[in-house]
Amino acid sequence: MRLPALLALGLAGPALAGTLVYVSNADSQDISVLELDRGSSTLKPLETQAVGGAVMPLAVSPDKRFLYAALRSQPFRVVSFGIDAGSGRLKKLGEAPLADSMANIDTDASGRWLFAASYPGHKISVNAIDKEGKVGAIGQLIPTAPNAHAIHADAANRFVLATSLGGDNLSVWRFDASSGQLTAHSPALVQTPAKSGSRHFVWDKAQKYLYLLGELDASLQVYAWDGATGTLRPLQSTTALPPGFAGKPWAADLHLSPDGRYLYASERTSSTLSRFRVDPATGLLQPLGQTETEKTPRGFAIDPSGRYLVAVGQESHSATLYAIDPANGALNALQRLPLGKNPNWVEIIDLP
Repeated sequence: MRLPALLALGLAGPALAGTLVYVSNADSQDISVLELDRGSSTLKPLETQAVGGAVMPLAVSPDKRFLYAALRSQPFRVVSFGIDAGSGRLKKLGEAPLADSMANIDTDASGRWLFAASYPGHKISVNAIDKEGKVGAIGQLIPTAPNAHAIHADAANRFVLATSLGGDNLSVWRFDASSGQLTAHSPALVQTPAKSGSRHFVWDKAQKYLYLLGELDASLQVYAWDGATGTLRPLQSTTALPPGFAGKPWAADLHLSPDGRYLYASERTSSTLSRFRVDPATGLLQPLGQTETEKTPRGFAIDPSGRYLVAVGQESHSATLYAIDPANGALNALQRLPLGKNPNWVEIIDLP
């Protein structure tokens, strides 16, 4: 990957930080804590937090006070961290067991429950979160079709959806936020294209549309979401593969810009980020091209202002900071920063 500029960085001191970037590094078993300085358009290292296991999926509480990190090495567990409101640094609060190696974790809208989806264990689970922000014991465990991968609650906190990569489906569950219990919904499943490998999904801010990325074919499916009935209706199918792609697709992550105008998706074989314009009236996607990025880009994230995107490479062990052009969503590389080994998940927050 060629960058227009490579900015030198020194280690940051204890200065206050307003926008924080958290990156999990599986093989070095730590979390990189970075400050995104919007004034200088740079990433600055703040600290490296050791976790003692193969850390992968991360989740931030709705109030931005806590960070949760799932370890995919045995013993499988989730580590709870407090986020310092002034600096963004992490303080370990405790650990709790997880039911298996989890590909994805997320909290519900209240921050009282932690969902998890297990790719090798073919299951989803719910853990309670106490008033101090610490995850507790496993409260519910549900077997799924093969290779559960992503799990998220809708904004109304009424439904929880989970992907099955091996079963090519999205399962829909009713959620009781008072008890933390998932129960069967009808229809229980939305079948996705055969051999697409349903992986990650996102809703738009208005909760009118859902975007689903297929790992095995790099397809992007667009659905209309009915939040009253918990149902999905297919609208569009397109691809995150670059023109002339040759090889085995291996799509990974997708995110919408905060204003909902652009959607980005990462593909690991080509090491590219695809971008799409979102039609505000229909939710449909218009392909806008690809940007070469870090080697094997499993994870990336967009900052809350919508001005920056940070992508990490599992095989490059580095991150690239991009400026997002508001006129067309194009990505302009600003800086490259070395991280720990096998960076794979990115969370970006503004401190409360």
